[in-house]
Amino acid sequence: MSLLVHTETATEPVSTVRFMKPNLRLIPRLDIKGPNLVKGIHLEGLRVIGKPERFAREYYEQGADELLYVDIVASLYGRNNLLPIIERTAREVFIPLTVGGGGWLRTIEDIRLVLRAGADKVAINTAALRRPEFIREASRKFGSSTIVVSIEVMRQAEGTYEAYTDNGREKTGVNAIQWAQRAAELGAGEILITSIDREGTGQGFDLEVTRRIAELVPIPVIACGGAGTAEHVVEAAVLGKVQAVALASIIHYNFMCHHSDNDDVFAGEINTAFLRNRKVAAHFQDVTLPEIKATLAGREIECRHTATECHD
Repeated sequence: MSLLVHTETATEPVSTVRFMKPNLRLIPRLDIKGPNLVKGIHLEGLRVIGKPERFAREYYEQGADELLYVDIVASLYGRNNLLPIIERTAREVFIPLTVGGGGWLRTIEDIRLVLRAGADKVAINTAALRRPEFIREASRKFGSSTIVVSIEVMRQAEGTYEAYTDNGREKTGVNAIQWAQRAAELGAGEILITSIDREGTGQGFDLEVTRRIAELVPIPVIACGGAGTAEHVVEAAVLGKVQAVALASIIHYNFMCHHSDNDDVFAGEINTAFLRNRKVAAHFQDVTLPEIKATLAGREIECRHTATECHD
């Protein structure tokens, strides 16, 4: 979605209107392996934590602004396991759904299949890096608001950021900040920045890389990887200058902790011992999406809507 306002009555200079900050969006990220929702640290050590549709429904009812589904092992096998999950989710969840899947989103037809299944946007990474012109082709075919360029980044020793593919497994040698700028020029509607260093740690977002990219591109930037507290979300909006944040561990752990002990649906479905014993869980605030939005409101950061507004 472009931040440039197109209206015959607009009187502000384009340079002013272009960078107006919209309401912050909170986007639960659900990483999928086969039929299951999984979670790891630094995009590795994946553990099954439940059925994605169940989590999606919970977050929708809590007032999530959008959902992000990522087939986290698609690049390894060149296949798409997400279509049935997308179809089931789209029947019950009525907020925008973005779908990414590593290397299998390679063609215009691949994107068409995902959109027909019920997705509203696609997140492309590997295919875009291999052939940047794919961004232009896809944005012209489906509209730039449909095309999200996903960039997995890792900070290098000299302070630069390198783009990775295949769920953080493959180095590319590409400067991530320069690549984000190029992706915007080619017609991307949004940039999703996932910090491999911070992902799953609860130590906060990499605010330097999101800020540097947000200051360069005229399209929304989504921060992903590192949220451990509601205050980290505040920091991403204020210091990281993003228009949206993708959340995973912080809200997954909350949902699991409050349902796994007395819920038959979870029985045998998740590794509850893993949840209780994992030391990293101590880095995450026990907080829901509405509570994060309340924290943002207390800091005068507007959100799209609350859970109540979503279902009135």
